[in-house]
Amino acid sequence: MYFTWMVSEGDPGSLVKVFYLLILSASWGMQCWVTFVAGFVLIRGVPRHTFGLVQSKLFPFYNHIVLVFSFLSLAVYATYHPRDLLSPGETVQISLLFTSLILSALNARWFSPSTTKTMFKMQAIEKEHGLGGGVGLSANIEGYKLLREKDPKYQALRKSFLRYHGISSLCNLLCLLCNGANLVYTALLLPTI
Repeated sequence: MYFTWMVSEGDPGSLVKVFYLLILSASWGMQCWVTFVAGFVLIRGVPRHTFGLVQSKLFPFYNHIVLVFSFLSLAVYATYHPRDLLSPGETVQISLLFTSLILSALNARWFSPSTTKTMFKMQAIEKEHGLGGGVGLSANIEGYKLLREKDPKYQALRKSFLRYHGISSLCNLLCLLCNGANLVYTALLLPTI
């Protein structure tokens, strides 16, 4: 097996290729786990307020790791693909990496913190009404419905929370899709496995 550890002009070399693939695949794997497994398992096993507390601790860390991985992926890829020489496929790939970077930055620095801040305000009101201790989203549905109907402040907070949470989830999903598309594109360029 032949490894090119030294970089020639325009060729990233084996070490850089491995680094790029590890960063991209680690980011995508982490995104898949957090998006499709961790939250769904957790919400079914702990009280709602505990779930929110755990998410409030994990998500800043997760979002900033995705941001760093997005930056590193884009930086490595852009370094070895000069803008003037990009093929149409490389243009799509660098655009997806850039999109992932922007969306992960928005999520890490704005949408996710806004979601968490709003969630804690909602939880304070819920605690006053004896809510938040049930396990799962279906726990005490009537209590939450009654609270929404009786408390306009809570209703406004819930609306704000759903908006921020929806945008944050969309950013996360789009980053996952961008990274997945880049992994597919990179895999299709491999001469062998």
